[in-house]
Amino acid sequence: MVTLNYYWTMKLYTKTGDKGQTGLIGGTRVNKNDVRIEAYGTVDELNSFIGLLSTYKISKINKDFLHIIQNCLFTIGSSLATDTSKTQLMQASILKIDIIDTIEKEIDRLDALLPSLTSFILPGGSKSGALCHVCRTISRRVERRLFDMKESYDIDNQILVFVNRLSDYFFALSRYFTLEEGVEEIYWKRLD
Repeated sequence: MVTLNYYWTMKLYTKTGDKGQTGLIGGTRVNKNDVRIEAYGTVDELNSFIGLLSTYKISKINKDFLHIIQNCLFTIGSSLATDTSKTQLMQASILKIDIIDTIEKEIDRLDALLPSLTSFILPGGSKSGALCHVCRTISRRVERRLFDMKESYDIDNQILVFVNRLSDYFFALSRYFTLEEGVEEIYWKRLD
């Protein structure tokens, strides 16, 4: 018979949220529909869709960059979940200062590989390109939730800028994947 020794275990359920509240870093309890929870919950949703996108057959350079974004989103979620009136942000909850420059360079790299835009593009094309559009639109929703939260709480401006760049990044990545897969982009046509 094999005996397993556990030095530390953590249950997946805590029962502390059964009545509609959850805890922030710092110990503050808030309702699960609090603007702060909605903000970092939407960040988590975006991170999950990016995780799905990273399972597609894509190049290592693009997969590695998606993982950088996922790590940044986890950092952002941690920052948003911290009640800074009760505790200081941990270093791991602060975005690196050069991340905006990093994402802008990646957008420029992708854009240089793409033909010029001549029309609006509809979501679709390739499967990976369509999923990028899902990530783009969730990025925009994250941004809206952050501005809702900003009305009541301080948010590092770098987080707002980073999330704004994400939608541009996913738009460029969508075009790149669609064209790389040999699929035509779907252009908007005015219906008369």
